[in-house]
Amino acid sequence: MDRRFTQVEFGPHTVDVPEGGYYDRFRMNPDLDAVARDPAAGNIDFFRRIPKRQVMSRVGPTWAPNFYYRSSSIQLLFLAPLDRLRTMLPVPLEPLRALPGYGLVALTFFSYAVCDNDPYDEVSVAVVIRRPGAKGSHALELIDSMRRRSFFAHVLALPVTTEIARVRGVHGYQLPKWLADIDVDIGATARARIAGPGGRPDLSLSVPLPALTQVPSQSHMGTTTMINRIDGEWHQSSVQTNMLSFAQRLLPRNVELVRHGGPLSQLLDGLGASTIMRLDVVEDAQLVLNLPTPLTAFDEPRKPR
Repeated sequence: MDRRFTQVEFGPHTVDVPEGGYYDRFRMNPDLDAVARDPAAGNIDFFRRIPKRQVMSRVGPTWAPNFYYRSSSIQLLFLAPLDRLRTMLPVPLEPLRALPGYGLVALTFFSYAVCDNDPYDEVSVAVVIRRPGAKGSHALELIDSMRRRSFFAHVLALPVTTEIARVRGVHGYQLPKWLADIDVDIGATARARIAGPGGRPDLSLSVPLPALTQVPSQSHMGTTTMINRIDGEWHQSSVQTNMLSFAQRLLPRNVELVRHGGPLSQLLDGLGASTIMRLDVVEDAQLVLNLPTPLTAFDEPRKPR
């Protein structure tokens, strides 16, 4: 059955969203009791301790943070030459060194089954960077980041499948989003694909599903902080992840990633993304996306008078 759409205002933009969907009903300020009655949302107790508030954004007042009640993802973490990464990163961002001469690039396919701005899929290509203002050993910083499951990244591409996700990302966060055809399917095999312009294949991924680990809610938390310029000023946007069912493999085998030559294929090639260091498959997770906040770590220190 075809889904009916309705038009909503998002700042100065008019966007089609599913009629009767979460955005249409709640406008980013959900009644969590109503969400809890949605069998697709699962247990949402995690979100009850996170207050939403109305804040000013680039597109006017909005409710934040953004809740993703049901999500899944497949991530490949590649080694890439540091000199390639440096040419792709704006100054003063610095790639986090993983091995001598090499940093890390993350390719992630996301599927958001239940969220405040309705279901969509997304693909991210991001460079893992040093924490802003960090000094000293790259190795110690990497070890500490892995221990705390807390990483900083600069996103180079973030195509999505819906117009509301594109408009929010471009105009609210100034992220490199565009509309694309994306599929993510985690069954006995974890599969994902994205099409480039004109529907031609760009990337396709297939890997046998590793044995999954189920953990209690809030026992396996992680944070990714995106660093990017908004209106010329540095900002950070954090994503908190409450993982519930996941698997991780170092130096994974049987990963079939085909680069068909589209925009993301060309980007990975340009970054020199080669050896796959790690595979992460997340079958079920809950996410909280916070609005950008100004970042002062790169500000010029004031000279004494």
